[in-house]
Amino acid sequence: MNPIESDIDIWDDDITVDPYPTYAALRELGGVVHLPKNNLYAVTRYDLIRDVLADPASFSSTTLGFNPMVNEALQGTSLASDPPMHTQLRATLSANLTPRALRGLKVTIDEKADKLVAELVSTGSFDAIDSLARAFPLDIVADLIGFGGHVKDNMLRWGQAAMQVIGPLNHRTQESFPIAGALYGWCSSVTAEDLAPGSIGRGIFDAEARGDIPEGSAGHIIHQYLGAGVDTTIASIGNIVALFGRHPEQLELVRNNPELVPAAFAEVLRYWTPLHIWGRTTTREVELDGVTVPAGAQLGILLGAGNRDPRHYDNPDTFDVTRNPVDHLSFGYGPHGCAGQGLARLEGHAIVEALARRVKSLSLGEGYRVPSNITRSFEQLQVLEVEAA
Repeated sequence: MNPIESDIDIWDDDITVDPYPTYAALRELGGVVHLPKNNLYAVTRYDLIRDVLADPASFSSTTLGFNPMVNEALQGTSLASDPPMHTQLRATLSANLTPRALRGLKVTIDEKADKLVAELVSTGSFDAIDSLARAFPLDIVADLIGFGGHVKDNMLRWGQAAMQVIGPLNHRTQESFPIAGALYGWCSSVTAEDLAPGSIGRGIFDAEARGDIPEGSAGHIIHQYLGAGVDTTIASIGNIVALFGRHPEQLELVRNNPELVPAAFAEVLRYWTPLHIWGRTTTREVELDGVTVPAGAQLGILLGAGNRDPRHYDNPDTFDVTRNPVDHLSFGYGPHGCAGQGLARLEGHAIVEALARRVKSLSLGEGYRVPSNITRSFEQLQVLEVEAA
């Protein structure tokens, strides 16, 4: 069967700022919808997205980006590789991100979150993005990888650009290439001695020295910590503040039931997915949802559309911290499921817990998002008034 077509541009400014009406329209058209303007097949429904992500043999990650330049730059990373190479690179990336490896970090992360939130609450009003959503993960990741100085100062720009260039060759991608190139350049030249002893970054170089990973790939793995992990976590923390401000009754539920912290963060990720779109390429002609998709076709995985699919979630457009959607798609699924999800959860849980402990209510300014190719986040969000608990 030929696919249903839609004439939308999935990277239209208005759609990237608020994609949910478009996600709903595409999802109702079909599980797979051809978008000629973007030269891709959008995958829109929950079960279909999971099927695609679970099958790297048919749906390759080697061209996960939406322009040839970024796909070439990402070769050799676990992000843009398929098994068996992916398995080897991923093992080293994940070794430092297992629950056991992260256990020792939990206390530090919780303490940092509580201290930062307490300081911000005491001021009576604060900028939720610069002072919290950005400051917190940048600090955590810098300590984790073991760098400071000019690298830490550039992390925000680098992380944003690394995600932006995954998009098509629009003006946002073109403006971001030089900045993403600076990150790539640093990751290509960084040595073990540049990183603090005992840091995860130093440990990755140790793994390379032992021969656990191919020579020259330590920098690629560090690139993923900075390129894939920072911008999405910033987006998620901004979304926590915004959603608790807009839904005070949900904050109250978590305040009264601290055991809801993990469920609340999972619901934030489901309700406002940090990633707008992600790529795969068909390795052969495949049939998806009754639609024939040719070999070599670019797929656009709409994770946010899947996370609001009424075929999978009841009342999907309602933000409900008691839902506990542990199977949400925001961390992906299958062999390429987000390697850093354990760390992201630690950070997200720490912020939810600190807000629930320290805040009775939040009064928010309008807040605004800027158009972005891949990550959907607040650019600015002012907490006008905060009532301390």
